[in-house]
Amino acid sequence: MAKVIVKGKKKKKEYGGLYFLVILVSVLMIFVGNKIASKNMFELNAENQMNVERAVVTEIVDVIQDDLDTNEGINFLSKDILFKAKFSSGDSKGNTVDVLQSLNNYLKVLPKEIEVGDKILLYEADNEYYGTNWVFGEYYRTNILIVLGVIFAVLLLIFGGTKGLQTLFSLILTIMAIFFVFIPAVLSGFNIYLWSMLICVFIVVMTLVVVSGINQKTMAAIIGCMSGIILSAVLVLVMDLFLKLTGVVDEASVYLLLMNPDHPVDLKGVIFGAILIGAMGAVMDVSMSISSSLYEMKEKYAAHSFAQLFSSGMTIGKDIMGTMANTLVLAYIGSSLSTVLLLITYNPSLLDLMNREMVVIEILQAIIGSLGILMTLPLTAMVSGFLYSRGNNRNHLKRRV
Repeated sequence: MAKVIVKGKKKKKEYGGLYFLVILVSVLMIFVGNKIASKNMFELNAENQMNVERAVVTEIVDVIQDDLDTNEGINFLSKDILFKAKFSSGDSKGNTVDVLQSLNNYLKVLPKEIEVGDKILLYEADNEYYGTNWVFGEYYRTNILIVLGVIFAVLLLIFGGTKGLQTLFSLILTIMAIFFVFIPAVLSGFNIYLWSMLICVFIVVMTLVVVSGINQKTMAAIIGCMSGIILSAVLVLVMDLFLKLTGVVDEASVYLLLMNPDHPVDLKGVIFGAILIGAMGAVMDVSMSISSSLYEMKEKYAAHSFAQLFSSGMTIGKDIMGTMANTLVLAYIGSSLSTVLLLITYNPSLLDLMNREMVVIEILQAIIGSLGILMTLPLTAMVSGFLYSRGNNRNHLKRRV
């Protein structure tokens, strides 16, 4: 009995060391990747960048309101609010300045009028009429998002325990990989197709190893997931030939294209990366669910043969299939709901609407993501059945001998 406990402790120590090593290697890879990816990264000239600082409203000085009727019979309302604010960031932290907030009814949705105690962002802009150098920019909202993120992390640790901690680390590393490596690579003019695949491989391997360790279950999930992603990537490239996409879907695409003439961003490459990264989470979830379920069957229910494991994997996959496909479709519709409403309102022709590149890309994302899930199910079941049955067959033969 004592030996079993010692072995358990030894196994935990070994896994803890392995877990720390994986985290360390992942951080180093992100650091090196950032150095490479940001080598030619385009940055705006500092002279053209607006100075932005955090501040807190301390006093409302004056409110000037005008109500004018124009020649066209339009009633024009404007309100200028002069107030004092104390800097809470930057070189002038602690100093108080005069600030202007301008409101008018040209904008249908106006920001809330400032009040004493509001945490806001100030933009440096001169106003000769009022003699102010700063104007109201936005309400400071990051603090609320941080609180929400902390609540999420705490609940993840409470309900998930060690697995929750591992999930949290993998999530942080995933965000770092995208924002510190992939985005700089895109802005540097590197090959987006190559970097999209590299970032997908890194995130899949890192996440599954961090969450589940290095074992048959993780190996099966990685192979199944990467197979689904590769097939999805091939589908995107094939569809690009038939759909004749340009990558220009909105004003942001045009600005992105013209931002850096020396290293122009490949807009079709951006679409390729967006589809793969968007589908990767769902594909990874499906592959891990299948792999984990079949591993439990092997360990607890003595499922020995490849046919038995593969059949069970396909049965489990059918139940996962519907909800995961819906998840992707609903996610893409929800993320672009305002655009969809606007397009439907101003496009009475359904034929024209369904052939707009913006709409085509949204549909393409949903369909290819769903196809990635469909292809991942049998591939993961097949790989899991092969890996798990191979070990079981050996043990079964040993018992017979």
